Amino acid sequence: MSNQLLVLQSDFGLVDGAVSAMIGVALQESPNLGIHHLTHDITPYNIFEGSYRLFQTVEYWPKGTTFVSVVDPGVGSKRKSVVALTEQDHYIVTPDNGTLSYIKKHVGIKAVREISEVKNRRQNTEHSYTFHGRDVYAYTGAKLASGHISFEEVGPVLSVNDIVELPVVETQVTDNQVRGAIDILDVRFGSLWTSITREEFYQLNPEFNDRFEVTIYNNDMLVYQNQVTYGKSFADVRIGQPILYINSLYRLGLAINQGSFAKAYNVGVGSNWHIEVKKI
Repeated sequence: MSNQLLVLQSDFGLVDGAVSAMIGVALQESPNLGIHHLTHDITPYNIFEGSYRLFQTVEYWPKGTTFVSVVDPGVGSKRKSVVALTEQDHYIVTPDNGTLSYIKKHVGIKAVREISEVKNRRQNTEHSYTFHGRDVYAYTGAKLASGHISFEEVGPVLSVNDIVELPVVETQVTDNQVRGAIDILDVRFGSLWTSITREEFYQLNPEFNDRFEVTIYNNDMLVYQNQVTYGKSFADVRIGQPILYINSLYRLGLAINQGSFAKAYNVGVGSNWHIEVKKI
């Protein structure tokens, strides 16, 4: 079922040879692989961000594509190394440290296997404990993507219920208000992507050009409060004006037309960043 496509993600950046070493290991296994990059600019150690970027991307690739995601602050510890098979028939090779959270919740996982490091680890690397991205994940991913091993040959079956999941902020909806978290940024443009789904927001029966009172808290500290227009796209408001919109993942977003909301108001991401949207 593998299709010779291997997609790499990490928090390694491109300033040294780490990513190149992963590519080299994969090409040693099979020079015919098509190797692509999701991103290597995940914020260092940010497992949630790695999880989200997989969710943002995986379903747009052909069935049978193998993803290797290495955001691994616990490298060398007791955390498991796994391959997940998604409901849409993609493979994800990753540490079991929460990276699979968003895929499990929003895409679905059919099966998980633990990587048998006796068989599926590069030879003569067993005394190196800090670069599993090269020695275990890229290597196993390449073997799987090339068809040199089957999913069954990865290693023993694990329970999908037992994989590590990051805590999520549940959306709260009342008659005239919806409350959630700021999950992540549309990094380059500084727009805020919230945890509030289109369906959840639409329980407020919004119409385009309606105005909403938007409040952002960092824990209990008020960071932003203003009236904001709901629009289809950024150009529905003047340059420099804020806008609420539904983003490409069907989540509620908050942006400034041709500006960075995150920079303008020094807004961060994560479960301690709460957003309330209230119908006026």
